[in-house]
Amino acid sequence: MTLTATDPAEIWSILEEVKDPEIPVLSIVDLGIAREVKYTDDGRLEIVISPTYSGCPAMYMLEEQIKAILIKHNLMDPVITTRLSPAWTTDWMTEQGRDKLRAYGIAPPEKTSHNKSVLFGGQKKIACPKCGSDNSEQISEFGSTACKALYRCLDCREPFDYFKCI
Repeated sequence: MTLTATDPAEIWSILEEVKDPEIPVLSIVDLGIAREVKYTDDGRLEIVISPTYSGCPAMYMLEEQIKAILIKHNLMDPVITTRLSPAWTTDWMTEQGRDKLRAYGIAPPEKTSHNKSVLFGGQKKIACPKCGSDNSEQISEFGSTACKALYRCLDCREPFDYFKCI
């Protein structure tokens, strides 16, 4: 593939190849980890990324994967910059990423990062990614990872992870 190093759309497309290690159907673009494509004052390609949380152990690996995929596409000597502020939020996830999560069997985060029903002893009603019913119950605040909660659909009876809003 021949690239013009100044075409941001092609660079964003290349970044789609870098997958999240915990949810391999999602790219760093889907998750909103890849924040910006730009050039430094000396003309080097710079990719700005934000971790899903500040202590994320996968960030070093993702940086190396980003560099490797860019070099594979003849974009040599890229600069990867980690930006902690503003902090990453699930609001940065793309609609395509949310759809991919649902198809993978994980309920995507809602568009809002707050849940007032818990103040009154209630639980979120999350739509089941398998059958679509919102007749669900939370089984555990934590699912397969800390960023997910474990739910069960009361209609199809299937358990599923819900990617919590952050």
